[in-house]
Formats: sequence, structure tokens, C-alpha cells
Amino acid sequence: MTDILIRKATRTDLAAIIALLADDPLGKQREVISDPVDARYLAAFAAIDNDPNQLLIVADENNDVVGCAQVTFIPGLSRTGMWRGQIESVRIAETHRRGGLGRRLFEWAIEACRERGCGLVQLTTDKTRPDAARFYEALGFVASHEGMKLSL
Repeated sequence: MTDILIRKATRTDLAAIIALLADDPLGKQREVISDPVDARYLAAFAAIDNDPNQLLIVADENNDVVGCAQVTFIPGLSRTGMWRGQIESVRIAETHRRGGLGRRLFEWAIEACRERGCGLVQLTTDKTRPDAARFYEALGFVASHEGMKLSL
């Protein structure tokens, strides 16, 4: 795992990131694997890449994307104007799970939030992923709030 570099994603990483997002039971239902890459992903990547409060990262092993995550830096008025980091879309390739890469990716993302002056880091996890919830708790995250979503 020492050969794995965590870095900002580039447009050339997009197909590999989509494949990681699709490589689980929920992702299989939500993502579209195609060649060429679906235009909606291209537009989303461009928006993320052009927004200074967005950071899409990958874990790169010899030019092979084996993990990814998106970090959003959110300004806020509550808590005396505190910024917070939101970590989403975390995926580790099946071949690299349970080897510490997920922890390393999170530590990198948390440090990026700290460097940006965030006072807390938050995430959501699907209730159908109890293993993910246990992993986040092991990293020190606390289920302090009930999250809700409204599909549009």
C-alpha cells in the first residue's frame, strides 16, 4: 500500500471513479457504465473541478484508481461561522478492501478539511450499509444526528 498515492482526481480518472461507484449493490442500481462516459458525469466532473469548495480525490496505485472520495467544504453561519467538511462517495476497490486504504483515504480527507479551517467533518451513510457505519464509528465519527433526504 506504500505505492498508493492519494491525489486530486483528473478527467482521465472519471471512468475508473464511475466503475468504483457502481461496484456495490446500491451503485449497480444508480450508476451508468458506458463508453464513452455518460455526458451527465462529464458535466458533474466539470462542475466539481471548477468549484474551489469541492475536492474529488483518488487513491492511485501505479496509475490505477483503487479508491475515491469527494470532499465538500461548506461555509456556514451557525457555530459562529464555522466551516464544515462533507465527505461523500467513498469507495475502495474490492481488491484493496480491509487493508487500511479506506482509513488512509479518510485521514487524508480529514486533514484536507483541517487545512481548510473546517471545525467538523460530517458524512452520511446509507442505512443498508451497516459495515460502513461501523467503519466510520471506528474512525471516531458519531451518529449524533438523524439524516433525511428528499428525492427530487
